[in-house]
Amino acid sequence: MDKATSNRTTPEGRRRVRAAQYLRMSTEYQAYSIENQRDAIRGYAHIMGYDIVATYEDAGRSGLNLGGRPGLQQLLADVESGSADFETVVVYDVSRWGRFQNIDESAAYEYRCQMAGVRIEFCAEQFANDGSIGSDVLKAIKRSMAAEHSRMLSQKVFVGQARLIRMGFRQGGKAGFGLRRLLVDQHGRPKGILSSHEYKNLQTDRIVLVHGPPDEVATVRWIFKHFVRTQKSQLEIARTLNKRGVLTDLGRPWTRESVHSLLTNENYIGNSVWNRGSTKLKSHRFYNPPEQWLRVENVLEPIVDRKLFRRAQALLKTIHRHMSDQEMLDALKALLARRGALSTFIIEAEPDFPPAQRYWWRFGSLLKAYELIGYKAPNNFRYFSVNRQLDTVRLQVIEDLLAAVEKRGAVATHDVETGLVRINEEIAVAIAIARCRVSHFGYPRWFSKAGQQPHPDIFVLIRMSPGDLTIRDYLIAPAREIAGKVDLHAHNGARLDSYVFPTFMPLVALAERAPIASAT
Repeated sequence: MDKATSNRTTPEGRRRVRAAQYLRMSTEYQAYSIENQRDAIRGYAHIMGYDIVATYEDAGRSGLNLGGRPGLQQLLADVESGSADFETVVVYDVSRWGRFQNIDESAAYEYRCQMAGVRIEFCAEQFANDGSIGSDVLKAIKRSMAAEHSRMLSQKVFVGQARLIRMGFRQGGKAGFGLRRLLVDQHGRPKGILSSHEYKNLQTDRIVLVHGPPDEVATVRWIFKHFVRTQKSQLEIARTLNKRGVLTDLGRPWTRESVHSLLTNENYIGNSVWNRGSTKLKSHRFYNPPEQWLRVENVLEPIVDRKLFRRAQALLKTIHRHMSDQEMLDALKALLARRGALSTFIIEAEPDFPPAQRYWWRFGSLLKAYELIGYKAPNNFRYFSVNRQLDTVRLQVIEDLLAAVEKRGAVATHDVETGLVRINEEIAVAIAIARCRVSHFGYPRWFSKAGQQPHPDIFVLIRMSPGDLTIRDYLIAPAREIAGKVDLHAHNGARLDSYVFPTFMPLVALAERAPIASAT
């Protein structure tokens, strides 16, 4: 619709208003479908004399935070940049704008629009959003109700998951070395072993744990017996396993932490332990105290005798007593005085020393622990430390992509050797991550090598924000159009900029169009 439409008038002689509509549907509410919202807004616009000239949409998106809502992000960007060609935004109701847990966050986004000269209207609410005391009070109440609804829903989901755990079913997470995830139907009939990054695609299906290959089961028993009888350190056991060429369930060499994780895993005595950590309402993950854990016994056949397992736990307590933050830092400082330098290799080489991974968990990174004791790590260590964090970010993006594709009813797998993600066995996706470099003039640039993996169809580059702590955006393009080394600026021309998205969801949409190669 062109500019001339803004000069049209209603039959009553009023000037027609150019408006945008914002639509959001969270997957659990069919009543709030996108089309229902669109119809309601269309009727409201007809009565009010509005012309809907722009649409911003977040389909299947949680309203708990802004991070996963590209539609609202784009709306705010257009409004604040001055490129928005409308003077009002129509939303179905307050909850569609968002179920933010802090109601001030919801108000902040509305305030940003108002400061840019764009007002927000809610077509299904019983009050006019006109800034009056009455409307502001009602709006605050509605925001509180929307936030409380999310909290109640989160609690219901938690109760449902806990019920399935008590029934012996698996609720997410990797199986572990020596174990496998078995898919069963609603009647408990086996449907097949799931490989890594494979998930159930029917809501009525369930997952249970079963024994893995005999050689892995034998290795688990050997680790427990060897640890208890010889009382060798976990580091020594890891070195023995690596010399034998045994890899972990993730296909990696053993470390002290991976041996420790195995020795403390109650799955090996037939127990299921859940709710050790939580990420409720899109919050950061935090660890719960043991009294909040849900433990269900005898959900699978034990691999290790319970008496042997208890002896291993008693021995671990004598080796790894709980250390306070200050005790861990004091130990690190003493190691620095003794060795003259610090690194992951130096820390892991100390048999009776807290593992490096524990410093990551406790302080956020080894670099942070170093700073707290006044040690400045070499620049190359800082570079590799950040690379390790970025590798974790990349793997998390891949996990999120696999889950999103599965949610769309498609099939996706991650080939660890090649690094490729395959969607419906038709589309091969190479995913790389690019650190942000800021030039002397203050302009960001990103470098990466494209097409290293064999024969990808799509290339995805995760571009980091300055500081390499958060993701800025995603470059999603056919691999044939990005060959060799990628050198990107903030603005790269119309063609390349058209490939940049705030999330990877345009890639997920390909899953709906890619045919499944074979029947499942």
